Amino acid sequence: MAAASAVDDFLAELSTQRRMSPHTTTAYARDLARLAELAGATELPALTSHDIRHFVGRLHSGGLAPSSIARTLSAWRSFFQWLGDRGQAKVNPVVGVRGPRRPKRLPKALSADQAVTLAANSPDDSLLSRRDHALVELLYSSGLRLSELTSLDWRHFAAQGGQPASVSWVDLEGAEATVRGKGSKTRAVPIGAPAVEALKRWLAVRSTIQACDERALFVSTRGERLAPRSVQARLAQLARRLGLGVHVHPHMLRHSFASHLLQSSGDLRAVQELLGHANIATTQIYTQLDWQHLAKAYDAAHPRARRKP
Repeated sequence: MAAASAVDDFLAELSTQRRMSPHTTTAYARDLARLAELAGATELPALTSHDIRHFVGRLHSGGLAPSSIARTLSAWRSFFQWLGDRGQAKVNPVVGVRGPRRPKRLPKALSADQAVTLAANSPDDSLLSRRDHALVELLYSSGLRLSELTSLDWRHFAAQGGQPASVSWVDLEGAEATVRGKGSKTRAVPIGAPAVEALKRWLAVRSTIQACDERALFVSTRGERLAPRSVQARLAQLARRLGLGVHVHPHMLRHSFASHLLQSSGDLRAVQELLGHANIATTQIYTQLDWQHLAKAYDAAHPRARRKP
């Protein structure tokens, strides 16, 4: 099997059988194209662990971030495993190869006051203000990923007229949203009362700009499903107008949701379920954010916190 053909078949399986998102499939394609470029005239199944380590060194010296190298190695490892399962490679040369050590960075979260200020703010009663208010409230209320937010339909639609059934939608009567997250896993998340009210106000005017038969909960001024980049731009613009002093992006509201919920409840498992994390280790990073918050409070208030000169 030619290398290019093998890569194409692998990517097709990711998309159709494993049902990975287009974004993830595109990332795999980019990482495997980089592998082919580094391999040069060497056939991919003939690569060795020594070759892979050499490639990692080249990527690192070229300025690629350790986190990106780790993701690239993961894609290569999956590809060679796929080749091995089909008898196209004797060994997986990526097994045991590690990338450069990554600096430990905690996700940035807003303070509770900042998050509430951002979510509750609605500068006027215009159509776009209602939409932006609703989407910010929903992001902070339910901890959604940006892709989950923009994929939401305004209600559940059954399959009809050649269109598939909804995979993500809101149920305002039940105060919950059903979303399809990473790995095509579906979960239900609660929607807080302020977010429900903001969504109702938005839905009251949404039909005035929606395109014909458009299912999307959030639409642009052209009436089409709102693009992720538009959400990012509107959120950053709102944060600047409010003078929050930080660059706010959608994932920061997800971090804030998780951090504030954990601070209040201490229930790590519940936060894991609401975020849709497959591994609780991913959720545990928010316990460190909580510890940072406590440590700052201690340093600011406790008489023995600071050493005497």
